[in-house]
Amino acid sequence: MPLLTDHAENKVIDALFRGQALGAPTTWYLALSTAVRSDSGTPTEPSGKGYARVAVVANLDNFKSTQGAAGVASSGTTGATSNAVAITFPESTGSWGTIKSAWFMSAATGGNAWMSIDLTTQVAVSGGDFTLSFAAGKLSGTINAAAAA
Repeated sequence: MPLLTDHAENKVIDALFRGQALGAPTTWYLALSTAVRSDSGTPTEPSGKGYARVAVVANLDNFKSTQGAAGVASSGTTGATSNAVAITFPESTGSWGTIKSAWFMSAATGGNAWMSIDLTTQVAVSGGDFTLSFAAGKLSGTINAAAAA
């Protein structure tokens, strides 16, 4: 499944083919959603009960290269990346519902959705004292699609 949302696809097309600045965030704000991913739209995030997006700086150390290593520029052929560090959300103080996807947003609140990933295993956050964390390598996605008519 593609990683990019419609917003990100439009930004990439405009940057690569139309001479516009990409304007990608220098910090990603990871959001959780109780709905599956989509190319359009925004996440259906939990409200309150300790929930907040998690900031992760976009750099070589926090995300793996296309050849699977952290700390180096991409030179692989997979078109894939994943988190190179654990991403841990605040502890819940109540139910967040069943988490079905993770989203890369441009701001701590609001902002634009650039990427979204369905969780392989959905996570039910049914009460307080629950900490959701993605170990290194567990959030992964691919940018690798082409078509010809």
